[in-house]
Amino acid sequence: MTRLSSAVRGLVTTLAALLTVTTTARATPQPKAPKDFVSLRTVDPTILQEMRYFTPHNFVGERIDGYAQPICILTRPAAEALHQAQTKLLRQGYTLKVYDCYRPQRAVDHFVRWAKDLDDQAMKAEFYPNVDKTRLFTDGYIAEKSGHSRGSTMDLTIVKLPAKPTRPYHPGETLVPCYAPQDERFPDNSVDMGTGFDCFDTLSHTLDPRIQGAQRDNRLLLKTTLEDLGFVNLAEEWWHYTFKPEPYPDTFFDFPVSWKSLTSKH
Repeated sequence: MTRLSSAVRGLVTTLAALLTVTTTARATPQPKAPKDFVSLRTVDPTILQEMRYFTPHNFVGERIDGYAQPICILTRPAAEALHQAQTKLLRQGYTLKVYDCYRPQRAVDHFVRWAKDLDDQAMKAEFYPNVDKTRLFTDGYIAEKSGHSRGSTMDLTIVKLPAKPTRPYHPGETLVPCYAPQDERFPDNSVDMGTGFDCFDTLSHTLDPRIQGAQRDNRLLLKTTLEDLGFVNLAEEWWHYTFKPEPYPDTFFDFPVSWKSLTSKH
């Protein structure tokens, strides 16, 4: 056999192997959600959705792993309780808006990798201006597991009706601290909560005494409305709530955020 024919045969063998690997990768099925996970939109289409981790406007600065579509997925009990909260708020001229709901473990892993990369501080000026990145784990801003992965936790806010549209974030634009006055920080149609969403700062603590006036009233409106229906707030984050009792208190799921992950479409 000539040297050329041997080389050709080697090339063909390599291409065949690559094709096999590619085909196998494509054929590998993604995990599916249990039947009692639903899209929030099918339970209450009036709740606004601004799924931040599908966009680059978050503390990492890029779309997060596992967010294939910008949809809110929750366990059905959590979604139905959120619908009840929405019904109460609509009567008062407000609507809920979710920033994040179910979060796959692969997304949490993305956060962890980012937190360990101390050279990547592209979004520091907005999301953690006063926190040294070396302290993100110690101070509890990043962890290797998240309650969001259990399906009954969501990040949300309140919007005054009629809701004004929010402009998209443009990567590379000038960043403003998340605790700046509302008319200075990145525009959000949320009522003024004193900080923006995902603000890594003690001012984000729900009952921080420095937050007073209308800002405190807005936080308490969200808190009392949700707590009356069985939600529990994370004291360090005004936007973070978990519906109790959780159907999956000890399970951290990893199916992608997408319609295809849902076994129940209703």
